[in-house]
Amino acid sequence: MKIRHVIGGDEVDSTDGATYDDIDPYTQESYASVARGGEADTDLAVTAARRAFDEGPWPKMGFAERGRLLHRFADLIEQHTDELAEAESRDMGKPRAVVAGHDVPRSAANIRFFADHARLSVAETYPSDTGHHTYTRYESAGVVAAISPWNFPLMLATWKIAPALAWGNTVVLKPAEDTPRSAALLGRLALEAGIPDGVLNVVLGFGDAGATLVKDSRVDRITFTGSSATGRAIAASAAAHLTPVSLELGGKGANLVFDDADLGNAIDWAIRAAFGNTGQVCLAGSRLYVQRRVYDEFLTRFTAAAEAMVLGDPAEQQTALGPLAGEKHFAKVSGYLQADALGGGTVVTGGLGHDWFVRPTVLTDVPADAPVQKDEVFGPVVTVTPFDSEQQGLALADATPYGLSAMVFTDNLHRAHRVAAALRSGNVWVNCFFVRDLRAPFGGMGDSGIGREGGGFSREFFTEPKSVTMNIIGNIAGG
Repeated sequence: MKIRHVIGGDEVDSTDGATYDDIDPYTQESYASVARGGEADTDLAVTAARRAFDEGPWPKMGFAERGRLLHRFADLIEQHTDELAEAESRDMGKPRAVVAGHDVPRSAANIRFFADHARLSVAETYPSDTGHHTYTRYESAGVVAAISPWNFPLMLATWKIAPALAWGNTVVLKPAEDTPRSAALLGRLALEAGIPDGVLNVVLGFGDAGATLVKDSRVDRITFTGSSATGRAIAASAAAHLTPVSLELGGKGANLVFDDADLGNAIDWAIRAAFGNTGQVCLAGSRLYVQRRVYDEFLTRFTAAAEAMVLGDPAEQQTALGPLAGEKHFAKVSGYLQADALGGGTVVTGGLGHDWFVRPTVLTDVPADAPVQKDEVFGPVVTVTPFDSEQQGLALADATPYGLSAMVFTDNLHRAHRVAAALRSGNVWVNCFFVRDLRAPFGGMGDSGIGREGGGFSREFFTEPKSVTMNIIGNIAGG
């Protein structure tokens, strides 16, 4: 199998013919050859996007016509569910049933939501008593560089390209090198939907292609999801041209379980938050804090639920956890299960499995300064720590440079609102996890990033708001 770039309406090889192997993390074997993009390929993609924006019909189309094509795009995503599910599963080891049942429908929903949101959004008017009337317009920003991660390749790619396209921009999508196939499929399906050539371009390859993309002065917006270190590098490159950036970076989510919570509900959600997608989630609830009165019962039941999770072939329906996404990442996560990273903590269950598998791992008695407690592990590893008071729980939850996600489990309405307000986090879920309203802001504080996307927040980022002031009383001088 050959996976190619999509540039200017064509599927193309790299200009220098360079390729790399796409490794299936379950078999640990190459199953496809991928075009490896370099500076020349990135330049061609930006040129195509620039031409499509400056000379093409896309930014000049009405919202209804753009929306019609985007809905056709979403239709095709749904129609190719099996192919997309197989691509995601083979690229990063995710259970195929999860991709087909969740990631693909959500990706199509992203496209549909922003197609409709752009069409239905209203601008502001500012009438005054001075004889003037001011109103706002939201103009397409231009060329968007969208750099998506490997943990939700399809879903997070559509989260970026959907609002960018809906508001009339053109896009160069650069997926993570480990997960190229679904991005290339998106580029092909966009063309099949009738989206004009050059509006959605896909450049495959490694970090050098992404670095070239974000340094290009012809790029008007940069949206990136990934590590905090890479986010800092992108922000530094973008600063040279004052290019606006939206950065959704790492996390070290806290999950606070109070002693009045419904423990069954809390455990169900905590399992999903800690181990869903094999823990490879920036929002993961990887730090569990449980009020002491219910700590022992919670730990016993939570451990049993973790041990009941089925690991195995991502193609099998019953598989809950596949392997980690790659050999390099497996080595990283494995390092956090070594004695020096645990800081004297206890492994209650889990640990390393066969090949690139890590079993759902529950740790207790982990010091606050231990690497596994401080760093974003990005694997199926959770620390469970008791706390006594609400104030102590809040202090523990906020003792991190990250500020992306947090959860609160309590049946006390006053406490729920009070704690949610106090947490230093861009997203707080109360008695649930990862429930998304696409109108709401999504993003983090501190080392978790800059900016917000979703609904009107995406409009603000992917457009140039403009104010227009009209003289509505004519020539005051009497002309």
